[in-house]
Amino acid sequence: MNNKIITVCCGSGCKSLKSYEIISNLEKEAKLQNIKVTVKKTGCHGFCEKGPIVVIKPEEILYCQVKPEDAKEIITNVKNNTVVDRLLFQDIDSKKIHVKDLNFYKYQTRYVLRRTGDIDPFDIKEYLETEGYKALKKALEIGPEEIIKTVELSGLRGRGGGGFPAATKWGFLRKSTEDKVLIANADEGDPGSFMDRTLMEGDPFSIIEGLTIVAYATGAKEGYIYVRAEYPESVKILRNAIKIAKENNYLGNNIMGKKDFNFDIKLFLGAGAFVCGEETALMNSIEGKRGMPRIKPPFPADKGVFKKPTNINNVKTYAYTTHIIREGPESFSKYGTEKSKGTAVLSLTGNINHTGIVEVPMGTPIKKIVYTLGGGIKDNKEFKAVLTGGPSGGAIPKSKINLGVDYESLTAAGSIMGSGGLLVIDDQNSMVEIADFFMQFCMAESCGKCTPCREGTLRMHEILERILNGKGKMDDLTKLENLANFVKENALCGLGMTAPNPVLTTLKYFKNEYLDLINKKKPKKAKYTITDKCIGCGLCKKNCPVNAINGEPKKKHTIIQEKCISCGACYNCCPVKAITKE
Repeated sequence: MNNKIITVCCGSGCKSLKSYEIISNLEKEAKLQNIKVTVKKTGCHGFCEKGPIVVIKPEEILYCQVKPEDAKEIITNVKNNTVVDRLLFQDIDSKKIHVKDLNFYKYQTRYVLRRTGDIDPFDIKEYLETEGYKALKKALEIGPEEIIKTVELSGLRGRGGGGFPAATKWGFLRKSTEDKVLIANADEGDPGSFMDRTLMEGDPFSIIEGLTIVAYATGAKEGYIYVRAEYPESVKILRNAIKIAKENNYLGNNIMGKKDFNFDIKLFLGAGAFVCGEETALMNSIEGKRGMPRIKPPFPADKGVFKKPTNINNVKTYAYTTHIIREGPESFSKYGTEKSKGTAVLSLTGNINHTGIVEVPMGTPIKKIVYTLGGGIKDNKEFKAVLTGGPSGGAIPKSKINLGVDYESLTAAGSIMGSGGLLVIDDQNSMVEIADFFMQFCMAESCGKCTPCREGTLRMHEILERILNGKGKMDDLTKLENLANFVKENALCGLGMTAPNPVLTTLKYFKNEYLDLINKKKPKKAKYTITDKCIGCGLCKKNCPVNAINGEPKKKHTIIQEKCISCGACYNCCPVKAITKE
């Protein structure tokens, strides 16, 4: 029989569910059954709700939620050219066998994520076999000005949240005659967002190649990848990729034989401060200072890290560049809208059936993302809203479910694109509670440097808490809106400027919920109770966003009803269905 390839997702999520043990068992079982197969690890497939994911190639048979003990059955069926029916994805109407049959994959446009879930991120040979480093070779042939022009024609905008034209930033840096620095921002502090992690763990060489291309275009000799220490697998993979790139002359001196083209990359681990996602706070962190934003001007392109001219882009921006240079600007610009070109990598989380990472053309309607790719709302509940752009994004209501996900449309609705987080909210949730939850996050993560953010987020939380406790007054709504607008207009950095978005959008689209609370018409919330079936595994406690669950390991846990926000996280994660809902 032909040599089969079995890929096993080893992204952080699947790794935690014993994907490396699955690989070991598959290899042992193949040897016992005397069949020739290649078992290899890959990065994240994106279908995180159903991990660990195992794919049999070339047929592209997809198995979900595989366990180490399933290895024998999988190998036996590979040997017999049959399928393990119970491990197939169960859709609403039928079981789906092949990757291409799943709506989650069928309706994606995987441009920057094309290799993730397919290649071994530790093996540069697999990267080279999938056109890796052809972009750098081409870049060295066409020269710096043509590189910047190509990216400008593509319409690529920074994927870190601001959406500033990438080529314009690189043009600013290129003009400087001083020593220059490039930084890839992979801080990714938004709760529930893991787009950058997926790319780093699935296709690390694309980030390194992209950085190297931009280094050649701008004349930079030094680069950093800033990644938070909470991403140990990403750190491990990037360190390996940097080492291998140096060994193969893709980093270092006279790169790819180009005389005097010298560029090196250092990995810098952040300590987990959300504010370090802001470029000037990130530079302070690299310099060994407290992560606090700087006043601009001077802008980083003039005076950045260690006072050197600096360019900072999200890791996805650099990775996109490799494909644009290799395939031409039209390969990217043919997707998206007039002003928001290309694709968006989105993290789907919340009350949605298929959480995970998807890549779709800019401008794709929220409804298609939630219902076609995401499989709709959990437990057949009603869609209420979606929060885009992370904790400082805005809430988009059901009435705007056909809104396209792109920079202009989301900004016009009062939200932001951000780095790509998309939190789905069902009709059992209070939008006032959600606004306060994210306000508390922004309040805790404020660096404290500027008064509008430091004091404004605290005061907004105090007003929201008063309303939620039934002590709100009508003039609190005016105070809240005025304060939110003041913080938005006067905060020093992007964290403070966008922190009021959840408040402003919930006031705009869900004002009736504020009024009901002020008028003592508290909506009836779902009540969750832990029964005697509880085995004390602790998953509910771990997943509760407001620490409303008490209990010791292997003993029955309890829910503190006064603190419970009825989000349903405990109910959804309980492995033994020990939690009831009323």
